Amino acid sequence: MRLQEKISNSLALRDPHKGMLLGIGELAPEITARAAEIEAARRLPPDLVERLKSIGLFRMFVPRSHGGLELDLPAGLEVMKTLTRLDGSIGWIAIVAGVGGLFAAAARPELYQQIYQDGPDVAICGSSQPAGTAERVADGYRVKGRWPFASSCTHADWIGGFCVVTDRGKPVPGPQGKPLVRAIMLPARDWEIEDTWHAAGLKGTGSHHITLRETSVPDTHVFDVDAAPRLSGPLYQALRQWLPLLHGTFSVGLAEGTVDDLLALAHTGRQQLYAAVPMRESEIFQYELGRISADLKAAQAFHEVQVASHWRRALSGTLNDPDLLVEGARSAAWLATTCVGIADACFALAGSSAVYDSSPLQRRLRDLHIGAQHAHAQQRQYVEVGRLALRRSAEQAC
Repeated sequence: MRLQEKISNSLALRDPHKGMLLGIGELAPEITARAAEIEAARRLPPDLVERLKSIGLFRMFVPRSHGGLELDLPAGLEVMKTLTRLDGSIGWIAIVAGVGGLFAAAARPELYQQIYQDGPDVAICGSSQPAGTAERVADGYRVKGRWPFASSCTHADWIGGFCVVTDRGKPVPGPQGKPLVRAIMLPARDWEIEDTWHAAGLKGTGSHHITLRETSVPDTHVFDVDAAPRLSGPLYQALRQWLPLLHGTFSVGLAEGTVDDLLALAHTGRQQLYAAVPMRESEIFQYELGRISADLKAAQAFHEVQVASHWRRALSGTLNDPDLLVEGARSAAWLATTCVGIADACFALAGSSAVYDSSPLQRRLRDLHIGAQHAHAQQRQYVEVGRLALRRSAEQAC
């Protein structure tokens, strides 16, 4: 074993969070060198999945009771952001890995034990759209559906999806009269993957459609992600409140990587056509870079404040609050818009060299725009944010 590997393993035992960051640092040159390969394959190469598994990516939010690292949320988000800063697709897959561990925590104990019976390094993915139906039958449910955007499905061990529960073909009423929705989870071998992920960005995420055709699913594999927590600890109180924060992590990490790439280009001494001086000596470039830096610093600060606020609520046992979901949505939407603006500005500032596939700036641009299309980042989230502001203002006036 190489000396560096011994140091990494020793640190991972003493401080798993720092050990993971050290492992990512060692993997960084390979990730950068293989970016084009990952995009062309539209998935993560199996050997790279194994490398990420070895540094603990799939166990970081698994409880220590099951051999996991059970990192604090801020520590886990730093891991995700570090990977996103290197490559958007790998960052997205890292976030899916974290969500998978949290998603599984809502499962029934029998299913949870089955998922982790062979150890904590389990890759879990799924689709949050209720694109399937789960018909009640005598021994469980009969499930069918076709779900989009199943990122990481090409290397998943278990796959989940959301279904509308039906009885004799009619939706079962749930809270507020809306159809009852439940999650299902099955081994990846039970799902059909349709090769549909031909997208403008985040090409390497393997976000294909997944299908089930009249599949029998036992009761133990169907659960409510909003039910009372089944696991103890601040991480497992409320899944939905965490999701916007994870999306904000992606936006900020990718914006940081975009600025890194722009600075690297400037330091090559590049001088654009008709320019009197190299980019880094141009006052126009310096002015725009200063403005971009301010936007990035604002995004970093906002995200850090939101994460710290949510984590304090988790530690105090008060995370499961609908208002916190709205606050998280506010940050995710603003961060996505701000970070897309940073990518646009960096791309424009780089000039014609950024248009080639060999430029990481065009990939960052595409990845950020595609990430901003996600439901958690949509501008319509501001409607609920505005309603919350009005309600709080009225309550303070009383």
